Amino acid sequence: MKPNILLLMTDQQRWDAMGCSGDWVQTPNLDRIANEGVRFTNCVTTSPVCIPTRLSLATGLYPHNTGVWNNMHHTMSAETPTWMQAVRDAGYRTSLFGKTHLHPHNGDLRDREDLMNSYGLDDVDEIGGPRASSRVLSHMTAMWEEKGLWQGYREDYSDRFSTKPHTVRPSTVGLENYADVYVGQQSKKYIQNYDRQEPWCCWVSFGGPHEPWDTPEPYASMYDPKDMPPPIPRQPAGDRPRGNLDNMMNRMNPKFEKGEEQRLRADYAGNVTLIDDQVGEILEAIDARGELDNTVIIHTSDHGEMNGDYGLIYKGNFLNGAVRIPLLVRTPETVKDTPEGTVCDSPVEWIDIGPTLVEAAGGEMKHRQSGKSLCHVIADTEATHREYAISEISGEIMLLNKEWKIALNSDSIPYLLFNMQDDPDEINNLAGQPEMKELETELGLQILEHLFHTQTKK
Repeated sequence: MKPNILLLMTDQQRWDAMGCSGDWVQTPNLDRIANEGVRFTNCVTTSPVCIPTRLSLATGLYPHNTGVWNNMHHTMSAETPTWMQAVRDAGYRTSLFGKTHLHPHNGDLRDREDLMNSYGLDDVDEIGGPRASSRVLSHMTAMWEEKGLWQGYREDYSDRFSTKPHTVRPSTVGLENYADVYVGQQSKKYIQNYDRQEPWCCWVSFGGPHEPWDTPEPYASMYDPKDMPPPIPRQPAGDRPRGNLDNMMNRMNPKFEKGEEQRLRADYAGNVTLIDDQVGEILEAIDARGELDNTVIIHTSDHGEMNGDYGLIYKGNFLNGAVRIPLLVRTPETVKDTPEGTVCDSPVEWIDIGPTLVEAAGGEMKHRQSGKSLCHVIADTEATHREYAISEISGEIMLLNKEWKIALNSDSIPYLLFNMQDDPDEINNLAGQPEMKELETELGLQILEHLFHTQTKK
């Protein structure tokens, strides 16, 4: 009997924002998934910003293939081959609850269900992200409007971004109507009421813990800011080539009050735990159907959140806070055969998720793409899935292997180089140092080889 498939996805969740990967957030349900499966410790997003990486997940293509290097007004063509279509072709009923950002967040998302169907999603309840939900119609915002909540949400957003974007205060809509609760409850009801013959593939795409820092009570007060890890301090650039990260640091200098980074993190942690509780309710619904032992579960996020590291908020760079993401894979086989707490340290990429789901469904990826199914390394976690992982943004490219991280600017000049074994917090940037020249050349050639081998994959 084919397994059901549950894809859990958050927006802007750091790799260390889980109990199983960090010691500052309580996520018992995600920890359960990790303990019954495999946690990948070196998963890199294909692009540390929403639109290009979500497009890459759907298609298995890199930004240098799609031409979408940053957040922009882009609609994925209805004819684009996707992993969702391949899973549907394998005999599944596919569904989506939450955010995709595969088309612009404007107008009424309910008018685009035909487009979502063409992408490979049969049953759809799509929402915009936290910012877009101040202006975009969806089933959720229509409910807010009916309850008299939408105008207050809009006013709260307007005030935040006209005064201090990193303001920490609870959402005006409250817990019951909060977007992540809406997504969790709608997907739970769908699974509870599912009565078709086909196995189901349910994609649950939460809008949080994406900023703003507006976690509702009681989660807003769940964590003491004093218990949060301190931010990694910004380091002087020194005498080295410059790139996108330097441009960010030149233009983005949030004026943090004393201890404010910890307050951001405490609110962020509360949002992650809120989502984890929703995940727990979804798992209970699957278990009540007697299907949990025959369900493949993947949890991941599109990119991270700096939360004060390097004096930055948001994402859009190649530092760990933005580019490394959680990835948990639980299958019926791992529940039976994999020791609790198993990890895989091999570099893997966000675009590997689609082919993994297709293989789990017994389907086939018929279009040329660059994702690689993780199924073989789930069975043998000591194996090397990739020698290195790649990420791209704004014409730049990053390579991460088990020892080194290097980033080339848009002129193909190395401007970030970190020894990830000796310097996991990325404090000591070695780029441009004469003694690093040979290593920079070696890693740069690997990037060129990667671009060559993936350039023709459309």
